[in-house]
Amino acid sequence: MPSPLFADRPVPGPAEPETMDALITRTRRLRGDVDAVRRETEVDDDNTLWRWQRALCDLAVRQLDHLGAHLDQLRAGRPDAESALDHPAGNTAPGQDLPGPRLGRVGSGEWNLLTDEVSWSDELFQILGREPESGPLTLDELPSLVFPDDQALLTAMVTDCLIDGKPIDGEFRIVRPDSRIRTLHMMGEPILDTDGCTASMWAVLRDISALRHGEQTVRDSRDSLRREHHLAQTEHRLVAELHEAVLPAWLGSSYPPRSGPGALDLAARRLPDAAHPATGGHWFDALELPCGEWLLTVGELTGRGVAGASSMTMLLGALRGMAVAGIAPGALLGHLNQLLETSEQPALGSALCSRYDPETRTLSWAQAGHPAPLLFRDGTGHALTPPDGVLLGATSGAAYEQAEVRLRPGDLLVLHTDGLTRERLVELAPRTAGIRSARECAQLIVEESDSAERADAACLMVVRIPG
Repeated sequence: MPSPLFADRPVPGPAEPETMDALITRTRRLRGDVDAVRRETEVDDDNTLWRWQRALCDLAVRQLDHLGAHLDQLRAGRPDAESALDHPAGNTAPGQDLPGPRLGRVGSGEWNLLTDEVSWSDELFQILGREPESGPLTLDELPSLVFPDDQALLTAMVTDCLIDGKPIDGEFRIVRPDSRIRTLHMMGEPILDTDGCTASMWAVLRDISALRHGEQTVRDSRDSLRREHHLAQTEHRLVAELHEAVLPAWLGSSYPPRSGPGALDLAARRLPDAAHPATGGHWFDALELPCGEWLLTVGELTGRGVAGASSMTMLLGALRGMAVAGIAPGALLGHLNQLLETSEQPALGSALCSRYDPETRTLSWAQAGHPAPLLFRDGTGHALTPPDGVLLGATSGAAYEQAEVRLRPGDLLVLHTDGLTRERLVELAPRTAGIRSARECAQLIVEESDSAERADAACLMVVRIPG
C-alpha cells in the first residue's frame, strides 16, 4: 500500500475483515482444485504434452500460493519483526529456491532524499541476502547488487521516478552474496513534500524467481511440444510418401478387372491408427507374375515411422523380386527371414505370402506368424488352416510349410494384418452373400470396423474369384 507520506491522494482504507476472509477461502479452494487436477494428471515423463500440462498446473499452484500468502499478510496487518522473521538467507544453500511463499518474500524500503536516510524492512534484507547489521544500501549503492545486464534498467527506473515523478513497475535480476541470481519485481513511487517536490522514494520488492522459473518451464515445454508436433507431421508425410511410392496404385479402389482366365478382382484399404498415424511397417501387395499367376501378400514389421516404412520397402522389394523369379511361398518366406537376420536394422515381422493360379483356381500359401486368410463362401466364413511358420527374424534357419486350397467362382478371400479382429470379420460373412465385387466387400469391412477396437494400424486386401 502507498506510504502515508504520499501527498497526492488519500491512502485507501483497509478491506473489511469479512471480505478478506472470503477472498482467502476462495483462493484456497481454487488452489485445492488446481492441485487436484495436477495430481490426477497421468505421469509420463517421456510425454511432452504431459510435461507441458504438468508445468502449467505447477505454475498455477505456485501463483495461488503466493496470492494466498499475500492475502494472509493483509488480513494480519503490519507484522512485528519477530512474527515476520523468515529463514535467514544464509541458511539457503546456493542453487536452491527460497522456501515457499512466506512473508519474507515481499519487502519494502524508503529512501529519503533530504536526509539521506534509508529504511528497509526485515524482509527486504532477507530477499537481497544482506545482513541487517550491514545496514541498507543507498540508491547509489543499490545497483552493486544488480545483475550487470540489468543495472542500466534499474538506474533508468529510479531516475524516471525521482525526476519525472513516474511510478516504478519493473523487473530486474540481482546477484546475492551467496552468488545466487534472483529475479525481483519492484513497484514504487515518489513521495512529495508539501511543496510538491520529491522528498523520498518508497518501493516494494518481491522475489518472483520461482514464478519466472515456472513460466520458463511452461514456455520450454510448449516449444518442445511444438517441435515434437512438427517432427511428427514431417515423419507422417514421409511415411505416406513411401507408401504411395511402393504400394499398388489401386489402393482404395478395385483393381480394373479384365476378361480372360487371368482376371482377378482386388480391393485394398489401409486403416491408420489415430494414436500413431506414422505407423509405416504394414503392407499389402498384388502382382501379376510373368507366368500368369498372381502374388498376393500382406504383412507388417516392427518399428514405426520412417524406419519401419524403409524396412517395409526393402522387404517388399525383395519379396517381389523372388516371386518374379518363381520361388514358391514357403521358400520365399525362408529367404525373407534370412534377409531380416542380416539386415543392419533388425526387426521382427509377420507375413502371409501366396500365389494364385487362375487356370486351376488354386491358392498356394505360407505364413510367418500371421493371421490365416478368411474364406467367405455362400454367406459363411472361416479361417483357412495355417501351415507352420514362425515370425520373420525370430530364429535362424527357420523353415516354412506351404498349404493349398481350391477356390470357387464367387469366393471372397480376406487377407489382413493383426489390426483387425478375426471374430468380427467372420461375423460379417452372411452380409457378403450378395456382394458382386471385392470393392463392396472391402467397403463393408471398413465401415463395420470400429477404430476404437484397433490397437494398431491395419491393412486389408479382398480378393474375389471371378466366375
